[in-house]
Amino acid sequence: MNTRAPILKIHPKDNVAVALDNLNKGYQVHLEGSSFQLVEAIPLKHKFSTQDFKPHDSIYMYGVLVGEAVKAISQGSLLTTENIKHKIQDVQGKTAPWEWTPPSTAKWKARTFNGYHRPDGQVGTDNIWLFFPLVFCENRNIETLKAIFEKEFNPPEKEPLQALLSQLVRGEEPKGEPESISRENANQYNNIKVRFLTHQGGCGGTRQDAQSLARMLAGYVNNPNVAGATVLSLGCQNLEIDIFKEALSKLQAGNKKPVLIYDQQTEGTVNAFLSKIIKNSFEEIKKANLIERSPAPLTKLTIGLECGGSDGFSGITANPTLGHVSDILSDLGGKSILAEFPELAGVEQELVNRCATAPLASKFLDLMKQYEKAAAKVGSGFDMNPSPGNIKDGLITDAMKSAGAAKKSGNAPITDVLDYTEYAKKAGVSLLCTPGNDVESTTALAGSGANIILFTTGLGTPTGNPITPVIKISTNSILTQKMSDIIDFDCGTIITERRSLEEVGDALLEYIINVASGIEIPKAVQLRQNDFIPWKRGVSL
Repeated sequence: MNTRAPILKIHPKDNVAVALDNLNKGYQVHLEGSSFQLVEAIPLKHKFSTQDFKPHDSIYMYGVLVGEAVKAISQGSLLTTENIKHKIQDVQGKTAPWEWTPPSTAKWKARTFNGYHRPDGQVGTDNIWLFFPLVFCENRNIETLKAIFEKEFNPPEKEPLQALLSQLVRGEEPKGEPESISRENANQYNNIKVRFLTHQGGCGGTRQDAQSLARMLAGYVNNPNVAGATVLSLGCQNLEIDIFKEALSKLQAGNKKPVLIYDQQTEGTVNAFLSKIIKNSFEEIKKANLIERSPAPLTKLTIGLECGGSDGFSGITANPTLGHVSDILSDLGGKSILAEFPELAGVEQELVNRCATAPLASKFLDLMKQYEKAAAKVGSGFDMNPSPGNIKDGLITDAMKSAGAAKKSGNAPITDVLDYTEYAKKAGVSLLCTPGNDVESTTALAGSGANIILFTTGLGTPTGNPITPVIKISTNSILTQKMSDIIDFDCGTIITERRSLEEVGDALLEYIINVASGIEIPKAVQLRQNDFIPWKRGVSL
């Protein structure tokens, strides 16, 4: 990628280019042996036409169809929602065999991370005892347990905002950023963490919703980052204990993790109920604390691929960097999971051709069509996916957003296609049907077995997950500096420092290994950003 000029044409087939800096009206563009002037100012990250367009002409970016002109557009003009609209190519099925040249992986073959080995062969990047309810009626009891257990196992280390509030209460004028209040963590249980989930499901709604939630919660228990779980039931809900147990038994192989299940209507008073839970859970947590990290090959990594708060650089810097990492892991025999089906609209043909078999291609297309029909039924559609923030920062059609989003999975063959709540078991790239909504998607990635989630953002988002470390990766260096408290890794150096994609990708993989080994702690984990929102299969884009 040549980024020395402040413009970029990504693919030879493209008829648009990207501004890598704010460009003034009249700027002389030199591109592929021709030159022309910009007829208007082009903001950073936005696209401009490299030719004249007539109404209905096709717009190409990343080498794929991403839109259609709705009016005449002069060469050198800014592309906006006013002059182009979403358009994608028709997809029939596999049209060509997929050819892939893996990156050089020799230096990674012997590398390891220090993880928590589970009896079923999976390896966790963390060691968590998880508390959760089968139904929302138990949320209060979960919150009570959280308050009790966190005082002992997760004591706060910093409360930087407490000083600010104290100053305001005393009528003092705050001066600058409040200093952090440090506390010693006297926790002797250094190999175990306790985490808590609450949700609004399990009863009411449809029985299908309850069954889907059961599979999601079973996936969380089965995730290699979880050592065991305490599960609370009321007793009369749709998501019965037996439904959860059945979902869990379909996932577990070999020796099973300890899972403690309690039914309030059976136990009696709240105090008797919670006292029993506390005593028994503590005994299992002590045992889980004895598990220690030991070396594991990189093949034991399962990375979730996610983006949120995307911008016009997402598909140029951070997403292709994730693609490089995904390709390395695919060649080594690890797993990566690409989610967010609404953000794959427009690149279906490429993904279909990448599918290892025709049945996988058919499953992917069927899931996409079902999703699109559900959206159309309520008067929506994938074309409505880009958020106001996306559009403001240069992603003006869903196909344009999708073409960049798909770069997160690299170029390796797709070895599996998973419906929502299905668990990733095959080495290589899996496609997972989820919404584009950040938290619904990251929730699903952890439930499908991701032990690390790589999350690219151009605008900034605090999203995290209760059981899986979420590494926040910036598409641009401005964001890294502006929101340093939530960003872990900067891919903007591909533009600002002209670093190669391979160099930045290798540096990211080194950081991933450190996170997987417990050496580096991502910001979302430090901030306890434990987001959990199951998808109820209604329309969510």
